[in-house]
Amino acid sequence: MTEIRVPTLGESVTEATIGRWFKKAGDAVAVDEPLVELETDKVTIEVPAPSAGTLGEIIAKDGETVAVGALLGQINDGAAGAAAKPAAA
Repeated sequence: MTEIRVPTLGESVTEATIGRWFKKAGDAVAVDEPLVELETDKVTIEVPAPSAGTLGEIIAKDGETVAVGALLGQINDGAAGAAAKPAAA
């Protein structure tokens, strides 16, 4: 299982607000695919998936304020890789 955490957002930025999740729990995700949008008073950024798999639990919901380093959600590793590839004929 891989954790999705709030990245460092800038020198003086200590928190952000969850704008929206692009995926729902149970959706397949690819490495570096945008998962969630974070908003600060200065910028809006997209947090990419740190690994491929299936989006597990979403901890931080839309509209919540989260600190840098806070847990946003989890990816169940490897599930998407097997599901995304068609079976060999």
